Formats: sequence, structure tokens, C-alpha cells
Amino acid sequence: MKQHLNHTMLCDFYELTMANGYFQSGMADQICYFDLFYRTVPDGGGFAIAVGLEQVIDYIQALSFDDEDIDFLRGKGCFSEDFLRYLHSFRFTGDIWAVPEGTPVFPREPILTVRARAIEAQFIETFLLLTLNHQSLIATKANRIVRAAKGRPVMEFGSRRAQGADAALLGARAAYIAGCAGTACTQADELYGAPAMGTMAHSWVQMFPDELTAFRTYCKLYPHNATLLVDTYNVLKSGVPNAIQAFKELGITDCAIRLDSGDLAYLSRKARKMLDDAGLPGCKITVSNSLDEYIIRDLLLQGAHLDSFGVGERLITSQSAPVFGGVYKLVAVEDAAGNVTPKIKISENPAKITTPHFKKVYRLFDRDSGKALADLLTVHDETVDDLHPLEIFDPEDTWKRKTLTHFTAQELLKPIFLGGKLVYEKPSVQDIRAYCAHQIDLQWDEVKRFENPHKYYVDLSQKLWDIKHHFLKEQH
Repeated sequence: MKQHLNHTMLCDFYELTMANGYFQSGMADQICYFDLFYRTVPDGGGFAIAVGLEQVIDYIQALSFDDEDIDFLRGKGCFSEDFLRYLHSFRFTGDIWAVPEGTPVFPREPILTVRARAIEAQFIETFLLLTLNHQSLIATKANRIVRAAKGRPVMEFGSRRAQGADAALLGARAAYIAGCAGTACTQADELYGAPAMGTMAHSWVQMFPDELTAFRTYCKLYPHNATLLVDTYNVLKSGVPNAIQAFKELGITDCAIRLDSGDLAYLSRKARKMLDDAGLPGCKITVSNSLDEYIIRDLLLQGAHLDSFGVGERLITSQSAPVFGGVYKLVAVEDAAGNVTPKIKISENPAKITTPHFKKVYRLFDRDSGKALADLLTVHDETVDDLHPLEIFDPEDTWKRKTLTHFTAQELLKPIFLGGKLVYEKPSVQDIRAYCAHQIDLQWDEVKRFENPHKYYVDLSQKLWDIKHHFLKEQH
């Protein structure tokens, strides 16, 4: 039994059988290109948020097989000894481009592109997908919840409902990047600086002879962080009155109460009046209890008096849309002379037809408002001239066209590894969070709607369009 985890072996077994096949077929050094992208925005939203690049970088840098790995693979009885010897010195030597973490991204555009020898490019598929799929999913859900709160802080409270330790920790990281004010996950604070937050559970209140004693004790211990959970017994008859008494006795005005059950809109209105009448207008009200963006939106529409939210299971699992659906597809191969030949996957399901070739992704911004107008995919050797009008259309509905005349163009994919060497300086989580907030501000409100958002255009250059449709015509 292996005594330590090595994420090199966290791969689908067919990555290894294909690698062995490439090696024995003389294709190990064939240069190829893969795109990682997704097809559908979770929850029917207007965009997703790409998160997880830092963990991809760490994985690539540590990629290697140790003796235990080699012995295990030998025991499977299906790999050649020459291939196993090759794995002893295996390292990633290729190139990777990716959008920075925190970037809003749209269906069918590359989030990450790999150029590498066939074995290397194929082998890293599983880890890249599981990492970017998970954190992008949680970041996308968290940002929807944060936007529903309309400027009120949202705390991520989901560790105990997450599907495992990594899901809790990296989910908290993704949620913080996407705008959550903090997390209940202490280790996420230790590792990533996502502020750890939390006060008491119902068990604290139950441990004392009565509710008032529990509140008094907590206020004495934490006079500057006195948030009292008031629904252990009866919110309006005992919880709020006892909290008021404890705050008043100890002269605490920087305080809060938390509601975790019941009709949160009704209880918050009643509690607000009780607190104000007691001379505690600065006492805040926070709520939890299976919240999501729709419940938060409805609470605010119903006139709930709420200052912050704790969101757990429906955020950390993205319960309403628990799969991100990112895929990793071959889009080109390169010969010894450096000539790039596009490749395409064609399916009877049009959504599964890929866009071939080694590509660039441009985001086009309005010069006046700064808002994002559309994204344009081009062949790698094309550049976008933002001094001349550009006609953009929706590749799925080609009759929907618009002409852009006053825009700037920015490349989204940044070099991360070149020749196997890291050329990208990893930003802090705090910097990623600030970048994410800014990039989302550049999206139109219509794109940020929860239901029926405006469809953001992701177009192909004429050259790329022609290449793709040449492949499609060849199949008829």
C-alpha cells in the first residue's frame, strides 16, 4: 500500500494505456494541441468564472513517477518495460496558455491550451479537468450568490457538506475569489488568506443552564465578535430578548444576532424592530439555513432586514448544477518542421463538434464604457485590428450580426509554461479576488441576469470559420 499521495497517478487509466501505445507506436514525441473548454453555463447563467490555475501549476511542477508508481504499473501486466523506464524520467516539457484565474469565460472558448508531446499532453488531462471543473463550478455559483446579496457580505459555510477535504478547502478558495467575504474553513485562511469566520453553534447554547447564561458568557469572552445564535429555543420570545439583555449588561454595541431557521423574512423584521427599540440600531442580523441566490433574492424582495448571509451546502456543492462539464479535446498536431495541422471532432450532436486549430482568444471591449462586447476566437497566427470595423455574429445563429467600430481587443490566454518552465508569476488569492471583481464589473448587467441572460457573442474569425466548415463539408 502506497504511503504517500502522488497526484501524478491521479489520472484515468486510459491516459496510461494511450501513453504506452503512443510510446510503442513511435508517436511519443508527436507534438499536439489540446483545448480545455466547457459547453454550458451552470444554472443557465450568462457566464462562468475560471478558477484553479494555481493548483494546475503546482501539479505540473511536481509531475513525476516514483519507484512505487512504476512498480504498481508493472504489476498491471499491460505496459512495456521500455515505457516504464521512460516514465522514470518523465517530466512536462511543453507549453501551456490559460486565462488568469477569476476571468469570466463563456462556452466553447479555450480556458486553457496545451502544446506538448503526445504522452505529456494526453496524460495531464484528468487532473486539469478535475481541478478547473471543480473550482470554476464553485466560483461561478458563489458569485451568483454574492450578486444576489447586493453588497451584503456572504460567508461560505459549507465544509461539512463538501464532498471531501479537498472539495472543502479548494471550494472555500474558489468562493473567496468569486466574492465571498470569508469562510468557515480555518485551513483556507491559513493557506490562502480567505478570512475564517464563525462564532457559535446551537450546542454552545445548550451546554449552559439557560440561554441568557450562554449569551453572557460568550459576550464576556468575545466582546468584539459577539454574534449570538438566537433560534435554539424561541427566536422572538427568548432568543432576541436574551441577546439584547446580554449586550446591554456588558455595554456591547458592535454585535450581531444570527437566525438559522424559521421564516427568515418575518423573523428578521420583528428582530430588527426589537433591537432598534432596545437602543441597538447597530446590531446586525445575519442569516443561514440552506440559502442560495434565489432564496436570498426573495428574502430581500420581501423586505427582510438582513446584513449578511452564511451559505453552506448549496454553495460548496453547487447543488442546483453540480457538474461544470469542462472537456479536453485535441485540436491540432504539429510536424517536425513546425507546420500545424488542425484536427476536429465531429458528432451527430452539434454541441459536441469541436473548433479545430491552435487558437487565440480575444476579448473585445467598448472604448467608451469599458464593457465587454464579445469574444473572438482566431487562428494562432492572426491578430485583431481594432482600428477597423469588425463584424461579429453568433456561430449558432449566424443571422444575428452586429458590427463593432469603437473597441479595444485584449488576448485572454496568457503563457503559463513554455518549454516546461514556469513563466507566469502566480498572483496572491487576494489579487485574484480583486481582478475577478473588476472583470465581472466589465460585464453588462444583462449578461449577469440569473434567468434568460443576454447571450454573449463568442465568434470565430473568418479564417477559423472557413477551416471548421471545410472539415464539416468533407463529411458530407
